[in-house]
Amino acid sequence: FYAAEGSGKPVILLHGNGEDHSIFDKAVPLLSQHFQVFAIDTRGHGQSFPVQESHYQDMTAALREFSRGRVLEKPGDCGFRADGVLALLLASQQPELLGGIVACGINTRPDGLKPFWLHLFRVMYLFNRSPLFKLMLTEPDITPEQLAAIRCPVLVTGGSRDMISQQHLREAAGHISGAALRILPGESHGSYIIGSEKIAEIVLEFAKGNQLL
Repeated sequence: FYAAEGSGKPVILLHGNGEDHSIFDKAVPLLSQHFQVFAIDTRGHGQSFPVQESHYQDMTAALREFSRGRVLEKPGDCGFRADGVLALLLASQQPELLGGIVACGINTRPDGLKPFWLHLFRVMYLFNRSPLFKLMLTEPDITPEQLAAIRCPVLVTGGSRDMISQQHLREAAGHISGAALRILPGESHGSYIIGSEKIAEIVLEFAKGNQLL
């Protein structure tokens, strides 16, 4: 499932684990003044088809087919946490496909989560056995070599109060040639994304700075 709005160069908005496209409701009106915006419910989320298991590679393949099926020319991707990982995986596997990535609060390994959060998710998984919690505990495993294969402009963002460690965000951005890192003071993992216009402003600034607008 997806909602489309606006015209111009394509931008795909990707929500996080356990959410749906509605987290971008305040960002879409601003972005659609400049882009054709596709806000997606990724595989197994929202109004898209349910799945028994969740794996990053399956979701990455679905995102690739979405882009190809609509003949989107070098779309920009803005992905939050799990779905920021999808954008990075897709760009590493097919470097020519994407025009740029804003990857928000991403971890390339489960231990990119701060210890408190990793322990909390382990306890929660013991009780609910959710495939989404299992995904966070067992995936992703993106290597430095995969990150180095990315060729499009990339901005990695995180909040100063993020559940992802700043050291991990710095390491991830450092392996991507030319990538920028922006730590947002006072922001938590999703406070500048979920129901916020701030992420639209960040995407527009990134697009202008990289001649993508």
